[in-house]
Amino acid sequence: MTETVRVDLGERSYDVRIGQGLLARAGEEVLALAGQRRIAILTDERVAALHLEPLLASLQAEGLKAEALALPAGEATKSWDQLGTAVEWLLAQKVERKDLVIALGGGVIGDLAGFAAAILRRGVRFVQIPTTLLAQVDSSVGGKTGINSPHGKNLIGAFHQPSLVLADIDVLATLPERDFRAGYGEVVKYGLLGDAAFFDWLEQNAPALARDAALRQQAVRHSVAMKAGIVQRDETEQGERALLNLGHTFGHALESATGYSDRLLHGEGVAIGCALAFELSARLGLCSQEDPSRVAAHLQQMGLPSRISQIPGDLPDNDALMALMAQDKKVQDGRLRFILARGIGDAFVTDQVDLAMVRDVLSASRRG
Repeated sequence: MTETVRVDLGERSYDVRIGQGLLARAGEEVLALAGQRRIAILTDERVAALHLEPLLASLQAEGLKAEALALPAGEATKSWDQLGTAVEWLLAQKVERKDLVIALGGGVIGDLAGFAAAILRRGVRFVQIPTTLLAQVDSSVGGKTGINSPHGKNLIGAFHQPSLVLADIDVLATLPERDFRAGYGEVVKYGLLGDAAFFDWLEQNAPALARDAALRQQAVRHSVAMKAGIVQRDETEQGERALLNLGHTFGHALESATGYSDRLLHGEGVAIGCALAFELSARLGLCSQEDPSRVAAHLQQMGLPSRISQIPGDLPDNDALMALMAQDKKVQDGRLRFILARGIGDAFVTDQVDLAMVRDVLSASRRG
């Protein structure tokens, strides 16, 4: 059964379809959305080997012609160089404003393709077909697009909403185990930031997500519905939407410190960041001492890291990590903003944090 979550943003509204077999039906969905327009697909080499042919076949079955460009896989692709490659290729394909760019891949391709679509001819329509758990529950929804900089993650970008999102639960079965676990870091975030009952449900059901498609769909649908509600109320992150960055201030700094490499995947950084946010919250007396332990135990149960000491290899010192955190896009008037919690399911944004306490939390997490 396919479920639909509507992201209601007036003239920029769109549907997120969630279910099994959606890749095989993509041609029908795209034809209904765009008619007989030119289609250009941006993907990566790893995803192309698994899913590009079925997508092309689905489009061709509806009489739609498409060209595809496969970029290198990995976080390093979110760069000026690869963005330039994508945009110049799209121009060479003669993509016009009413044509369609399809992002087939995980968060890296979704972010880069969305940004390319945003700046191409000052805005071209695009469709997200997310192929990772992380992308299905988070990055494909909400219109945040962009690339990374040596100064920090996602510092260059634009808000550009997709016209449609097709989240095929079946494609998640092709994910490497580590990538699936990393994507779960963004799922658990939703329970921690605003839905304690969802966190309770995850504690009971999350260990079976990888092998149970129905549970996967339920987790994805609930996560998307939560994000859609927040995006509808705060599309450009003027307030409430910042809650979606729970764990990200720490996590993005750790990703930058590891060179956006396979040493630390994004969802793993988010998991460590969520654990650190709850540890900091407890030290500040905002939540109970039991909450950080409960969060860490669940992350461990799901095979995710919860401490900096679990990141392989050497890391910069705390001052360097703090400097990276200061480059976070949530900084306002030179003050670091943190997403902290009064308890599981009750997160809030604040810039009133003693940075010495942050250093203490970093140090404790390094010791393991």
